[in-house]
Amino acid sequence: MTQYDVSYSAYGAAFDPFREPELFSGVLSKRVLAFIVDAILVGLFLLLASVVIFALGVVTLGIGWFLFALPLFAIVAVLYVALTLGGPNAGTPGMRLAGLQIRSMSGERIGFIIAAAHALLFWFSLSFLTPLVLIVGLFSNRKRLLHDILLGTVIMNADPLIRTRR
Repeated sequence: MTQYDVSYSAYGAAFDPFREPELFSGVLSKRVLAFIVDAILVGLFLLLASVVIFALGVVTLGIGWFLFALPLFAIVAVLYVALTLGGPNAGTPGMRLAGLQIRSMSGERIGFIIAAAHALLFWFSLSFLTPLVLIVGLFSNRKRLLHDILLGTVIMNADPLIRTRR
């Protein structure tokens, strides 16, 4: 069960950037670092999946190579994000390295479905709106990007959350 002080709640949000600025300091630059680390890891998992499919194709005399017709990058990336972001650590390995966690605006950890939607909305918004979608974070007091706002999530520094047992 998630614990947090109800007095921090403003409009149903558990995290007040004015009372707890340490939750949001440096979050945008840490998100960039986390994205780079996660992109490298997704690339490695994609390479591993490709090698497995290639070996499967050799063993099945070419039938397994039909799996290359699948949108392999999308499958690997969404599974990577959904399993790690929606998991018990509330962050991808890149986010954990950068000291970040994701929560819903009510303070709860997000699940597999919201985490998968988070990844899909990020890539769709980045594809259609170009990197201008990242500018939203500069004007948000909680450093939320467009897909965070649409899904009702917030990414914060993990240390203050751990110290307050949230």
